[in-house]
Amino acid sequence: MESHASSYLTWISILALQLLQSNKKAESKETKSEKLMQRGNPKRDGMIPADHQFRDSVALGNVYIPQAIQNIAKDLMENRTYQFFILTFTTREEYKPFLSIFFVLVYLIGVLANSATITVVYRDRHLHTPMYLFLCNLSIVDIFYTSSSVPKLVHMLLTGDYTLSFTQCFVQMFFFSFVVTTEDLLLFIMAYDRYVAICNPLRYHSLLCKKNCILLIVVIWVIGFLNSLSLTVTTSKTSLCYSNTVTQFFCEFKAFAKISCPNAGFQLFTYMEAVIFGFGPFLCSIMSYIKVIIVILHIKSSEGRKKAFSTCSSHLIVLTMFYGTWMSVYIMPPLKDPRVFELTLSILYSTITPMLNPLIFSVRNKDIKRALLKMVGCKVRGE
Repeated sequence: MESHASSYLTWISILALQLLQSNKKAESKETKSEKLMQRGNPKRDGMIPADHQFRDSVALGNVYIPQAIQNIAKDLMENRTYQFFILTFTTREEYKPFLSIFFVLVYLIGVLANSATITVVYRDRHLHTPMYLFLCNLSIVDIFYTSSSVPKLVHMLLTGDYTLSFTQCFVQMFFFSFVVTTEDLLLFIMAYDRYVAICNPLRYHSLLCKKNCILLIVVIWVIGFLNSLSLTVTTSKTSLCYSNTVTQFFCEFKAFAKISCPNAGFQLFTYMEAVIFGFGPFLCSIMSYIKVIIVILHIKSSEGRKKAFSTCSSHLIVLTMFYGTWMSVYIMPPLKDPRVFELTLSILYSTITPMLNPLIFSVRNKDIKRALLKMVGCKVRGE
């Protein structure tokens, strides 16, 4: 019901804005006296009701739009609209509590698993290496990843309030873009770590010394912050032409690109974002793993190949999950009704993947499993 009301209000607002713009052009060409002579007195001619709420109305043919609707139109088109409608899941009301429970469980499992990874790496000195430093940062990013969207989604499902204010929406967009950019760059650095460890092991400790690793981590977080800030500011200043309904379960860049006015500068900015922070790190990661696989295949012993591949298999799975779902959302073929497909993939890369990342690393990594068992007080074989 809310979405129909918002669409109707948006339609009226757009018409009102078009009329305001045409009136502005007319005022620049005609004097006020000439306009009065041409238009006559609408109230005298019986075209405007005598009700006070129609004062300062503007004519659209024989239809008069009140000043309040004109203000809403201006606010909407100039992105000063007070709220956005979040179009989440078109499911029955009785199913929404079950959806809420599902997302709460996913969120809690993800937070607990990532927190356990951070704790294990921090407490075990044997894990104070570049690879586990990057893994620890990945867990921090994944906690913020789900925290930027899932709690608000659960609140909307339980309360039925699917509106976000202008500030709330763009704050959510900022934090989500921040963690997405940071994780994107972090996965590339982790691929580079595996490349140096397998293809150039003699220079590993010199290239990825403690100082260089900390510098890389700081640079990644700073770039993520600056990119998210520029993206959020640019999007918030972009005029909306179609609706104030966000066809996603959280405020994100692509959803706003769909409802924004055609703008060559904004489209260029979108393409630059995709190339620099999408395809760039992805292609570099793929090139790193191509070289890693070539080196592994040249190892003569099967045991050596297995050991070398086990050190990078977990990261390769995480990389595939992240870029696979992300690219499916942003580069999917045209569909008649793409919304369900988009929502499914968005859930995968924004909630499921951050939950699975620590589980994949802990299950396939002997060092993590050994340290975790020691932390909970279990005896480890061979010790």
